[in-house]
This record gives sequence, structure tokens and C-alpha cells, in this order.
Amino acid sequence: MRILRNHNLLPRAKELRKNMTPQERKLWYLFLRTYPVRIYRQRILGSFIADFYCAAARLVIEIDGSQHATPSGAAHDADRARILRNNDLAILRFTNYEIDRHFQAVCQTIDRAVRSRL
Repeated sequence: MRILRNHNLLPRAKELRKNMTPQERKLWYLFLRTYPVRIYRQRILGSFIADFYCAAARLVIEIDGSQHATPSGAAHDADRARILRNNDLAILRFTNYEIDRHFQAVCQTIDRAVRSRL
């Protein structure tokens, strides 16, 4: 199943690619960029922009900053997750802290998820 993309989000996705957070940059340059299965940065999925997306595994990878811990951020994330899961996508969420302090464990989790969904 293919997800229709809202092309109006393309300028925002390009901006987010240019201005990745330090944790997104770390994950991209130290792991995902050279991962053997193609992973996209700031990929438009429907009316959302995923931090990272592996189309082959139908896997969304999100890096959550402090804004996701607020009640409105958590509600938005729950709605988004429901819509993405209804499109047969799996979602992995990591906090900035996990990227900073447990980077190898994050990479192993992503690798296991990709392999299990291929």
C-alpha cells in the first residue's frame, strides 16, 4: 500500500533536512546514512513529516525532543501514530536522551526492527 504525500509540505521537509537537530544529525551521519537498506530523512507521509522512514520495512523512526512530553505534543503524537499504523507502518520512537546516552542500543533496536519487517 502506498501512502499519498501532501506535496505542500515539501518546502518544510527540505527545511527540516537542512536544519536537523543534533540528535537527528548524529543518528543520520553515524548510522542511518550508510545503513544497507535505504532510509529517508524528513519524509512526507500523508500529511506528516517523519524524521526518518524506511520504505522497504514500512518503518517510521521518530526522535522526540521535549515538545513531545507536553500534553498537546503527546496528543498530537497519538493521533499521528494511529493514522500511520492504520497505513500498516510501524513506529519507533526515541528520545533525545536515548540518542545521546544509549546510541548503540538505539542503533541495534532500529536494525532489529528493519530486519524483522523485511
